[in-house]
Amino acid sequence: MKSRPDNQSIETLRGSITSVGFSSGHQFVIGHWPVSPIGPFADVMWRGADGSKTLIASAEAADYITGIYPFDDLVAATVTVTDGVGGRGGNRLIVESDPLTLLLTIGRLVVPFPPRPRWVTETAERLTARALLGVNTYGVSPTGVEEWYRTRSVRRVVGGRGTLHGTDLGTLARLNRPMEVGFSEPPSKPTHVRLRVDVRQSG
Repeated sequence: MKSRPDNQSIETLRGSITSVGFSSGHQFVIGHWPVSPIGPFADVMWRGADGSKTLIASAEAADYITGIYPFDDLVAATVTVTDGVGGRGGNRLIVESDPLTLLLTIGRLVVPFPPRPRWVTETAERLTARALLGVNTYGVSPTGVEEWYRTRSVRRVVGGRGTLHGTDLGTLARLNRPMEVGFSEPPSKPTHVRLRVDVRQSG
């Protein structure tokens, strides 16, 4: 697929995506976006043990996200992410919302990436990401939005616990089922990725 050469209508988000699974069968992809077209926000994409796909986000964030990705259900709730990764926070990532609370421990830096243009993300980086992490870095979402995921760093999630509706989620586990939300699946191992995402709305 060849992207259009113009930069018109390109929107950029900068932040992190953290993907984790638990022995209870629940899987989560946490987006933390200090920079976005709608201002700072965080969200949680939740694949339930029953297979349901739910978005947890504020009303404004949900309106933006569901324009790109489809979900079976929506929980309208503010998501707060406290990110101490790489700083003085002891490499902890804390996620708080109604109904979810997560306390994750993030490991050392695995791979740093230099800045690069979008065409690299569409070509060489796309192949490398598939080989190393089993993910895709460029594609079109189910709603027709073109996206580039430009990774800046990769770390493993090495510990974690949490509760959902007050019930313990169990031990940290691999993501053993597809999320089936966007054009790419997250890594199967729990992972924390800092990145820049460029999106181009169709039309």
